Amino acid sequence: MRRLRACLAALTAVTAAAAATTALVATDASGATTALSDRWYAAAPYLMPLDNNPPDPAAIMDATGLKAFQLAFVLAPNGGGCTPTWDGTAAVSSDTAVQSTVAAIRAKGGDVSVSIGGYGGTKLGQACADPAATAAAYQQVVTKYGLHAIDFDLEEPEYENTAAIRNEIGAAKILQQNNPGLYVSVTTAGTADGTGWFGKQMLLEAKSQGFTPNNFSIMPFDGGFGGAAAQTGALTAFNQILQSTFGWDQATAYAHEGFSGMNGRSDTGEFFTQADFGTVLAYATSHDMDRFTFWSLNRDRPCTPVDNNGKTSGTCSSVAQNAWDFAKYSVTFAGATPPESTPTPTPTPTDPPTGCGTAWSATAVYTAGAEVSYAHHTWKAKWWTQNETPGAAEWGPWQDEGAC
Repeated sequence: MRRLRACLAALTAVTAAAAATTALVATDASGATTALSDRWYAAAPYLMPLDNNPPDPAAIMDATGLKAFQLAFVLAPNGGGCTPTWDGTAAVSSDTAVQSTVAAIRAKGGDVSVSIGGYGGTKLGQACADPAATAAAYQQVVTKYGLHAIDFDLEEPEYENTAAIRNEIGAAKILQQNNPGLYVSVTTAGTADGTGWFGKQMLLEAKSQGFTPNNFSIMPFDGGFGGAAAQTGALTAFNQILQSTFGWDQATAYAHEGFSGMNGRSDTGEFFTQADFGTVLAYATSHDMDRFTFWSLNRDRPCTPVDNNGKTSGTCSSVAQNAWDFAKYSVTFAGATPPESTPTPTPTPTDPPTGCGTAWSATAVYTAGAEVSYAHHTWKAKWWTQNETPGAAEWGPWQDEGAC
């Protein structure tokens, strides 16, 4: 775990941020003017704009009718501190790359939400001194991009840290108060029982602080879920948890409940097809749930071969599909009609693997784009790395380019 550094002078920053809430309705540097309906922010699939071979959002919008994107992830700096960055490396304050993506989406009549946290990395709730300091860091993101929506993705390892979750929930409440109309979602891990012990503790923290977001969403994958029936069962169980925690009736709980799935092959080898998404979508709409999203648009593309060599990919789904098939379920949830799908093609056989290149070395230094061979596969470095074995970490520095 990286060392955490407390942030200073945060209360002053929050006061200044509260005075600047007009960023939500005034034109900002990314061109934000008016918001989409909440239903679009509730249907926004996740997109990594700086990693995992980012697709062109404009092309997805043209192909599917999608209007909203959930950009991921804002984290604390890898070197420590209480300032927002993309993926722990690119400071929000000096960002132009993501800002350009946001502007392009808005130019076509769409909009974005930004997701903070995710799996791995150091979260601002871990790095900042208190809820006010955490909120001040997030307010920089809201103001920079003129956000109308934000997502708190609270999962491992952060949601096991009581102080960090107190900071995150407190920050979410401050942002909600200081930015009228801001759509706030809170996403956490899913289990067969709805959510696990840490997820339930997070809900109790929200209750103790008097904080109610637009929705609490669970991620029913990576936990032995065998398709849609197991996922809808988890959503039913989670609804009961929301009822018992907040004293809501069933309908109110569903109105504050969301689903965040994973298209295709999950990290643990589960498979979720278009048919599974259709079943969960029918459940969500018939119960008037508030949110239906998935991880991720970077993966909403076919692989060749389909099984991706038995590994989970960050850039394709590992199931038979046309590009952007899964995005169309989000479009439908938002209340729009996506274009008709063409039949899913049968994967074409691939050419025989070519020869392997230079073997990976534990002592060599590799920069982004460098290619090596290891275990009869070609690997491409996503960023600077040394002595990190290709394939050892699912979301590590190496991208599998296939057999060689």
